[in-house]
Amino acid sequence: MTTVRLNDEIETKLSMLTEIERSSKSEVIKKAIAEYYDSHYPKHTPYELGANLFGKYGADEDLSKTYKSKLKDMLSEKHSH
Repeated sequence: MTTVRLNDEIETKLSMLTEIERSSKSEVIKKAIAEYYDSHYPKHTPYELGANLFGKYGADEDLSKTYKSKLKDMLSEKHSH
């Protein structure tokens, strides 16, 4: 259980909200905290979190398909004296 001390202005606003919402003070406070959390700590998918990093340093678009041949060419160049 948590106890919160409210100044008169906030207490008045809370009372008005309970009447408007026809809900208890606890319910209004729970909703307010949930909305605050969601707006300040939005949920992101892993893709959204890394979207600004993907492709940042560039690469050939077909690298996943041609990596073996590229690796073979690089090794040939390195070891052909």
